[in-house]
Amino acid sequence: MFRILDVKQLSKEIKSMVVSAPEIAKKAKPGQFIVLRIDEKGERIPLTINDFDPKTGSITIIFQEVGKTTKKLGMLEKGDSLIDVAGPLGHPGRVEKIGTVVCIGGGVGVAVIYPEARALKKIGNEVLSIIGARARDMVILEDQMRKISDELFITTDDGSYGRRGVVTDPLKDILTKRKIDLVIAIGPIIMMKFVCLMTKQFNIPTIVNLNPIMVDGTGMCGSCRVTVGGEVKFACVDGPEFDGHLVDFDELTNRNARFLDEEKESLCASGKGVCRCKKDS
Repeated sequence: MFRILDVKQLSKEIKSMVVSAPEIAKKAKPGQFIVLRIDEKGERIPLTINDFDPKTGSITIIFQEVGKTTKKLGMLEKGDSLIDVAGPLGHPGRVEKIGTVVCIGGGVGVAVIYPEARALKKIGNEVLSIIGARARDMVILEDQMRKISDELFITTDDGSYGRRGVVTDPLKDILTKRKIDLVIAIGPIIMMKFVCLMTKQFNIPTIVNLNPIMVDGTGMCGSCRVTVGGEVKFACVDGPEFDGHLVDFDELTNRNARFLDEEKESLCASGKGVCRCKKDS
């Protein structure tokens, strides 16, 4: 059992959770993830490790309550426990002295880009960060990102905070005016796709962190299959980070949507969502 040490509400739908997991905390590195189960009948869900502290033996995860399981996870409180936490899984992110790096986080993807941006800054890179959200109350980790960034740009879809628009708007300004050595983008698939389309025009190497549907997180089930450079890869064991210019984002989008109807029905059956099954049928 993995005891929950703390829970914080970061925005309307996003929470952070500190979990006691000493063995994972000792080995975790930026970019890696865990797979957890809430109880014996729960589904396995992959979540990137937002932070880790070997001294306290704890890891921090940040998640958005969008489906049955994440909503159930969001109901747990300090003192409760998770039955399974497996990790750290996946290859660590690329953390080396490169020069000037643009770190982009969209939505809850900010939680994933943060430890990588911090590690890149710590070894002497210039870090320019862009974080995006639908609205002001969905912006997370602004203070943390500002602290480890040489410059921070914020965008919101509705213009309620920062620059109105999407993350590629400030990115285009940066790429037009400055020499950039690497871009790392983590967030919704559509966001990563358009970041990569832009950076390809400027011939800037770009890394993305993929979080497709996973079951076991060990490469056995094949659920997280993704095509990269014409080759079949598995995000859990070959990633989760890949060369964004080689990822088939359209295929990934279609594969991630294959269980939407089942997820919707499950959420309705759990009573944790607004059920429109009857209306849509």
